[in-house]
Amino acid sequence: MIAFTDIVGMDLAKQALMLLAVDSELGGVVIPSAVGSGKSTLARAFADILPEGTPFVELPLNVTEDRLIGGIDLEATLATGVRVVQHGVLSKAHGGVLYVDSISLLDSSAVSHIMDAISRGEVLVEREGLSEVHPAKFMLVGTYDPTDGDVRMGLLDRIGIIVPFTAQNDYRARKKIVNMVLGTRDAEDTRDELNMLAGFINAAREQLPHVSITDDQIRALIQTAISLGVEGNRVDIFTVRAAIASAALAQRSDVDEEDMKQAIKLVLIPRATRMPERDAESNEAPPQEEPPPQDEQESEDEEAPSDTPDAEAEEEQKETPDMIEELMMDAVTMELPDNILNISLASKKKATTGSRGEALNFKRGRFVRAQPGDMRSGKVALIPTLISAAPWQETRRRDSKMAGRPKTALLITKDDVKIKRFRDKSGTLFIFMVDASGSMALNRMRQAKGAVASLLQNAYVHRDQVALISFRGKQAQVLLPPSQSVDRAKRELDVLPTGGGTPLASALYLGWETAKQARTKGITQVMFVLITDGRGNIGLQATFDPTAEKATKEELEKEVEALSLSIQADGVAAIVIDTQMNYLSRGEAPKLAQKLGGRYFYLPNAKAEQIVEAAMSF
Repeated sequence: MIAFTDIVGMDLAKQALMLLAVDSELGGVVIPSAVGSGKSTLARAFADILPEGTPFVELPLNVTEDRLIGGIDLEATLATGVRVVQHGVLSKAHGGVLYVDSISLLDSSAVSHIMDAISRGEVLVEREGLSEVHPAKFMLVGTYDPTDGDVRMGLLDRIGIIVPFTAQNDYRARKKIVNMVLGTRDAEDTRDELNMLAGFINAAREQLPHVSITDDQIRALIQTAISLGVEGNRVDIFTVRAAIASAALAQRSDVDEEDMKQAIKLVLIPRATRMPERDAESNEAPPQEEPPPQDEQESEDEEAPSDTPDAEAEEEQKETPDMIEELMMDAVTMELPDNILNISLASKKKATTGSRGEALNFKRGRFVRAQPGDMRSGKVALIPTLISAAPWQETRRRDSKMAGRPKTALLITKDDVKIKRFRDKSGTLFIFMVDASGSMALNRMRQAKGAVASLLQNAYVHRDQVALISFRGKQAQVLLPPSQSVDRAKRELDVLPTGGGTPLASALYLGWETAKQARTKGITQVMFVLITDGRGNIGLQATFDPTAEKATKEELEKEVEALSLSIQADGVAAIVIDTQMNYLSRGEAPKLAQKLGGRYFYLPNAKAEQIVEAAMSF
């Protein structure tokens, strides 16, 4: 296994983990990075620099609720006849580290339990007749690829350090990694380096209570957070703690400028929602105002107290040294990414938090109840099944069919089986189907691209996903599979082919198949957004057989009608956005909306915002 000191690059992530090792009150570290960057290897190697015996627990993405928070150990309970309680993964991480790889893909129910445990420092187990409290104070380390989606904002709010995303494209670093992996490493040198690093961290822990930070420095950090649009009191506390931990790691007793810059990089910048602005009016002379009469001025001076909150705030701002103000601005200017308004970790607060609703299913989510069912249809609820079977044990042992079975055997029939019913957060899959044929194709694709990007900006709020299908030539094509990632959408939609025939039936068929696949993954709500004039001239047969004869108008209409009825019967909502001018329209788009049982919008010069509004209003 590769040691912490052997990992090449990712220096900022290493520094973040070392700060967490010094001060566990920072809560945790989240490392967003591209596939193959070594983020997971680095996170697992974090255990190398922790004190011996510190728990390091890895949380699997498919963890069930009973394994996560704990519950009754059924096997041990049946064997001993006494109720045996099993601690969950969160409790096992108490006093150590909980590591989650691909944390952005973690089930929402599991994320909620982790958030609750971080806030309380303990786990409340209230399930299946059990009521217990298990200690669970741990450091959370999470890694993920930003193209897979975003991490829930409530969880990020409880974690102190978020490493800014940087691409790993340095030639020398990549060459060094290859040489290190293919070559031989001296195990003794690695062990010496780890011991030295562990010694530095132990010394920093001892130094931590003796580090001091001035009121001016705290004010400067808070003012920087405000100028970057970062909200929340937790962030202010994390920023100050990070600066103090940085000073302790350098064996200083006072926080200096470098420590403050480090705190800004690791705590504030990844949460920034706007660029800081200098006071434009500070270099201009204030407008001249007519002085009030002498009597009025004296009365105002008598009435206005000098110690009002506003006056105190202004006085404190004046006391902040100019040097520190300049330092903060320099640090922010150097480190902020160019696309600050689109970074995935920033919360835009354009929509209310939560989801559009909750859906009951048998696969995943929060366990809400058990009900009779077949073992093949879902997960078996063991405790309710045993409770259902218990009263009939004596009767079944006397039954001739059960004769000869061991007395200790538990006799369960299919009528006893109870299946778990889960309640899961349910978002909507918006499938955009864009007519990329004809002279208006480029405009339609531009509109669709803007609408997709707009929906994805807040997709994490409602658990929504967006897919894009283009139809032109002989058949439709999926340009963007169902996704929540803005980065992935931009990458996939850079090249948008246009021109050719209009295979409308092919688009409907491909959209229907995409919807059915999405439902197998737990997405229950699907909406088609068709941006088209409704005129199809390529039959479905041509999609599978390029040599097929051209379909007649009647055959094309029958194909579209049959597919529309099937889509409507499958519970898929639809809207048709007509981009054709009135004088060119033959009324095909309204007819298509009627066949799909959807709504029709006439938007010949539609903007992306109008398309999104139409989709969200359905």
